[in-house]
Amino acid sequence: MKTLDYRKILLKIAGNWTAKVVSVVLAILLFAFHKASSMEERFFSAPLHLEIDGSYTPSSPYDQTLRVSLRGEANSIYPILEDDIIAYIDLKGKTKGTHRVPVQIRKKGTALGVDPLEIKVEPGEISLTIDHKASKTVQLKTNVRGSLRNGYQLAGWTLTPEQAVIDGPADVLATISELFTEDVELDGHDSDFSIVVNILNHEPLAIIRGGAMAEFKGVVQEILAQKTYENIPISLRNLDSIRWTAILNIENGSVSVEGRQRDLNRYTALDAFSVDCAGIQEAGSFSLPVDVNIPVYLSATASAPKMVVVTVRAAELSDAGDEDAAPR
Repeated sequence: MKTLDYRKILLKIAGNWTAKVVSVVLAILLFAFHKASSMEERFFSAPLHLEIDGSYTPSSPYDQTLRVSLRGEANSIYPILEDDIIAYIDLKGKTKGTHRVPVQIRKKGTALGVDPLEIKVEPGEISLTIDHKASKTVQLKTNVRGSLRNGYQLAGWTLTPEQAVIDGPADVLATISELFTEDVELDGHDSDFSIVVNILNHEPLAIIRGGAMAEFKGVVQEILAQKTYENIPISLRNLDSIRWTAILNIENGSVSVEGRQRDLNRYTALDAFSVDCAGIQEAGSFSLPVDVNIPVYLSATASAPKMVVVTVRAAELSDAGDEDAAPR
């Protein structure tokens, strides 16, 4: 029975060891290359989350969206939900000033347990200035443009709310004294109207509380025109014509009237002036005020005369005098 010669076996194994080591290394490299060549990359955009103390807020622009790349096996990286890769920077404990901090990655859900998985993010660092968080109340304003329908005017308007509360970094809010809404168009309106307008915010770091909207209410009225009427007869009223006759030192007057053009066009002013003679109980001359009587939808802006002299005499004496003067 033959016995094994262990010495010869060991010599055979040890023989040509350099070539064998090289072969093993090459095999490992080939496996790694094959593994690497079988991996794929996936790209998507992700929001940058800030972890910051509650009393601070960003006061400078920064990249709010980052480019994320996932590298791994195709059947592993494509099922990963984008929301399960969280890119964030940690500013907790930082005070007012500018800080340069690395972007970190937090995995959850479908991203957990995936191996191999390489995650890269661009940019890898963020420079950000933070400031104390503040609030401020500012006045709301607006601009109107265009024209109403012909013959109408904007008599007034209101904004609701009249003020807006904004939140943001203290240094940024210090530069904001008022906010404007988008312009209000008047074209085509001929009556009161109400519209909702956006509040314009040109400072992205300032946030308007309660939504950036306001209600504009416009009050529209017809444009008032003026017209002057001349040679309007002055009438006498409440005079006992059986007992008295009367004459005026001024028999006609003029009046300027304001109102809607369509109302002025139909008004004649023939009965605009009158004098009240109810208090006359005897013959004589009396200085009496001239009453201006116009419709309620119009208003008198000027009139003349203000006073007239009414000369009154008895009617029977006047008749007797006429008979005496007649030829016989």
